Amino acid sequence: MKNLIAVFVLTVSVLSCNNQQQKKEEHNHQETQTQQEDVPKKKPLSPHTSAMAMIGDAHIHIDYSSPGVRGRIIFGGLVGYDNVWQAGAHMATWIETNKDLIINDEVLPKGKYGFFTIPSKDDWTIMINKNWNQHGKDDYNENDDVIRFKVTPSISDKNTEHLEYKVNKISETEGSISLAWEKVTIRFPFKINQ
Repeated sequence: MKNLIAVFVLTVSVLSCNNQQQKKEEHNHQETQTQQEDVPKKKPLSPHTSAMAMIGDAHIHIDYSSPGVRGRIIFGGLVGYDNVWQAGAHMATWIETNKDLIINDEVLPKGKYGFFTIPSKDDWTIMINKNWNQHGKDDYNENDDVIRFKVTPSISDKNTEHLEYKVNKISETEGSISLAWEKVTIRFPFKINQ
């Protein structure tokens, strides 16, 4: 009988210890989960964003990733002069229109296009390209350009920390597209092809 009581007491003690250990582990697991949930998510360095506007019945949409200056020299530094740039970060920037546009006296048929530039000190080359779905400029091919033209950048004292596109409405049939980053802004007009 003494042996039976001793086995019973030993079993209860072991079960009690196991139960306390399990509760302690559950408590620690809950604390770890709570601590992980309290940690704020890190913001991406080049957040994905877009710019769009209605000009008359034309919907113009620009989709891009917006890198920050973060104290760096951008044009002539991070983005080298006289080199093709995808005009954003990561995937190539793209522009989509549901109406034909006239840009630089050329017709851009409705559709979706890659938007590339070649920055330089004096002027920028703008390229609107058939291949909109590509990483960076890896697959850029000049032969796929639908429209190619030059613009003169304006330099400002004001710093634009994150790359920013705007589609500006001028009238029911005219608008402009601008890109601003660091102290540089480029802008070009377009018309809705009636």
